[in-house]
Amino acid sequence: MHHCSVRAGLFGLGLLLATAGHAADRELVVYTYDSFASEWGPGPKVKAAFEAECGDCSLRFVALDSSAGILNRVQLEGKGSEADIVLGLDTNLMAEAEASGLLADSGADLSALDLPVEWQSDIFVPYDYGYFAFIYDSEKLPEPPASFDELINAPDDLQVIITDPRTSTPGLGLMLWMKAVYGDKANAAWEKFSDNILTVTKGWSEAYFSLFMNGEAPMVLSYSTSPAYHMAIDKTDRYQAARFSDGHYLQVEVAALLKSSDEPELGRQFLQFMLDERFQRELPLTNVMYPATDIGDALPAVFSRLIDPEPVLQFQPEEIRANRKLWIDEWLGVMSR
Repeated sequence: MHHCSVRAGLFGLGLLLATAGHAADRELVVYTYDSFASEWGPGPKVKAAFEAECGDCSLRFVALDSSAGILNRVQLEGKGSEADIVLGLDTNLMAEAEASGLLADSGADLSALDLPVEWQSDIFVPYDYGYFAFIYDSEKLPEPPASFDELINAPDDLQVIITDPRTSTPGLGLMLWMKAVYGDKANAAWEKFSDNILTVTKGWSEAYFSLFMNGEAPMVLSYSTSPAYHMAIDKTDRYQAARFSDGHYLQVEVAALLKSSDEPELGRQFLQFMLDERFQRELPLTNVMYPATDIGDALPAVFSRLIDPEPVLQFQPEEIRANRKLWIDEWLGVMSR
């Protein structure tokens, strides 16, 4: 009997080791931007919730500096990429990402989506959205500009911090926003606006936290949802979004599965999980964006106090892909004068 119990014990240990090995094998690697994966971002809670659901898998985030950085990385790595999922691309990079041929159909049921626009993609799964806006310090700027014309014609002492469209998602968003408002006259608008630009930073964090929050300028490019964080977490109404009568440019953030993924089934499970309330309810105050589904009372009350960005501005992804390089070159030409 003793031998049997030892063998049973060894067999049990073997099963345990096999299961442990299996757990290590089922790893889902997600390329995302640094603020998503950071300890204050949604990443840690999303990881815990998904691992609780999939049981024998682990979720690993690889943090990159921006959505453009995510796309560049997978294009560079090609079929040899270790990523299973890219999370953090947006509507402005979708057509370029799809044209790479590296992405697979999501297989996701998108019926729960609640977006300001109709969604038409079998590859990309939206998880949140927001509108680009200028955030102002109401103690330094009690009456902010109410349109782009007012902003670009403001006295030179109204200084604004913006980000670079080559390296920053909001930077690209601002360039498209200006293009949507001014069309062929966008370059002339940029020329006027350049007198009010204190600096152009590489990324959003530097612009917002390092400069704007330290009082370097009374306005910064960000999102209409940014004040929700200050109101809910910092308990202050000091920082607000300037509502522009021209409208605000919409950004929808998306994730997609790579064709080269070692774990396509797990990847599709994760893409579907992104629309689950356990994922969606984490976004409003960690990613500080609107969730892509209706989460009812789980949406923090402060969101009802944000500006209503009307009209909603947006270019089609294909139009952006066709013109992005040209528009950035034009922007560079104006800004380097």
